[in-house]
Amino acid sequence: MGLKWDLGMGLKMNKITHTLRLLCHTLYCKYRPLSFMRAGALTFILTGAALLAPIHAVMFGSAHAAQPVPWQLDLQPAATPLMEQTASLHAFLLYLAFAISFFVLLLLAYVMIKFNAKANPVPSKTSHNTPLEIIWTLIPVLILIVVSVPSFSLLYAQKTLPPIDMTIKATGYQWYWGYEYPDHDNIAFDALMLFDDELAEGQPRLLTTDNAVVVPVNTNVRVIVTAADVIHNWAMPAFGIKMDAVPGRLNETWFRAEKTGTYYGQCSELCGTRHAFMPIMVKVVTKEEFAIWVEQAKEEFLAHHLDDSDEEKSAHHSDTEKSAHHLDADKKGV
Repeated sequence: MGLKWDLGMGLKMNKITHTLRLLCHTLYCKYRPLSFMRAGALTFILTGAALLAPIHAVMFGSAHAAQPVPWQLDLQPAATPLMEQTASLHAFLLYLAFAISFFVLLLLAYVMIKFNAKANPVPSKTSHNTPLEIIWTLIPVLILIVVSVPSFSLLYAQKTLPPIDMTIKATGYQWYWGYEYPDHDNIAFDALMLFDDELAEGQPRLLTTDNAVVVPVNTNVRVIVTAADVIHNWAMPAFGIKMDAVPGRLNETWFRAEKTGTYYGQCSELCGTRHAFMPIMVKVVTKEEFAIWVEQAKEEFLAHHLDDSDEEKSAHHSDTEKSAHHLDADKKGV
């Protein structure tokens, strides 16, 4: 499907779809006063374009992207089996919703043409139709049963942890994430967002952190999620993960990244004024590279973990607040 198409093709198709929707909307607004039937026909075109937009997104969506990209309408490409299953269910529901919407639209068009006052001056006085009422009751029930099968399957896969190879603990703070590797000599570090003047070329703004979570490819990773102050949420779209971080409570989820690369997420629970500035960055590397990183991390983080002072975090928070003022000033044009 969309993953086989290159990024350029995905962006072009999304732009074409967006232009088509704008054109249909303009035509509808221009010719709507002329006649009811013409407005209905243009509404049909407009609705069809709107419904086809997500279909184009699934077929021609951006590929090989581990972060949001301009003009993106579809989900990020899956990096884990869980996200592949989630994307498959999403596509299935999309086609199902399109089919239902199109069927209802045809019924509306049929009723407008067949039973308008001009074509049918003597209206029917029928008030009940038992077979029809049974049909329109059973069909939605059958649709829900069909939808429930892949839904429950996905829910079971998300909630049932397979044999775990390693564990990471993610703790949400206002407004950054702290990580621990209990299986690797309790390596611990904080991951804070980089400011614009700290970004290297190619690093996305508001998504890059000073320290990344590093995990090996093709490894079952359990993530224990909690918080130290208010409720946060550890969300990684490409992994199909979104788990609340609640103070005083340990929630757990898991993932198995099957593609190396750098993936980005964000806190997805409103947690205060700096909620939009506590990103998540995960680097998936080979197992050999991970072993090397572990040895380096032991020297880098374990040596400084006990020496981390509250003054350092306070200083960073102060810088964060200053950056917020600059961002607000840029938005207001000050």
